[in-house]
Amino acid sequence: MKKIEVQASVKDERLVKKRRDEMIKGAVALFIEKGYHRTTTREIARAAGFSIGTLYEYIRSKDDILYLVCDNIYDEVRERLQKALELSEGTLEGLRLGISYYFRICDEMQDEVLVMYQEAKSLNKTALPYVLNKEIEMAHLFEKLIVACLEREEIELEEEQTYLLAHNIIVHGQMWAFRRWAIGKKFTIDNYIDSQTDLLLKGIVEGTNTIR
Repeated sequence: MKKIEVQASVKDERLVKKRRDEMIKGAVALFIEKGYHRTTTREIARAAGFSIGTLYEYIRSKDDILYLVCDNIYDEVRERLQKALELSEGTLEGLRLGISYYFRICDEMQDEVLVMYQEAKSLNKTALPYVLNKEIEMAHLFEKLIVACLEREEIELEEEQTYLLAHNIIVHGQMWAFRRWAIGKKFTIDNYIDSQTDLLLKGIVEGTNTIR
């Protein structure tokens, strides 16, 4: 899907990016504390370190801010994940490493992932399909990694199982962020990665008995 352009009255692209990055950082903290609907644009401007008038030089509405937050989060996760998956050689061990790398990204970006999970539903009817498609694209990266394992005959899965495994990986990484209040009491991120990866791959073994 084509990227949605958020209009700004400022023409300096570097300044626009700088101000929007500041805006996103402030908005994430406020959305975590108060939620999207209870947060005002004035509070976001204050958290970002500039006036409400300055804020409206870079966005048109609070909806734009939520879109920028979600879009930025997905772009950062996808970019970092893409680099990790490019290092894989289509082996089962490469799949494990890809899962580990993605889970660590979710750990480092816990607040951002939580905002994305909780507040994306508040996006408008134009932005929501675009942002949801970003998540589909992330799952597709894991599908490609799984298919590479299939091509090397590391595993054998049906097409539907490949699709589900990719989405399971995405959800289990995000779960570390939105269930951390409970899971964090019993697991470190290292323990969580090992346990979840074993469960994901054990499901393949027991469900298809095809890992060689």
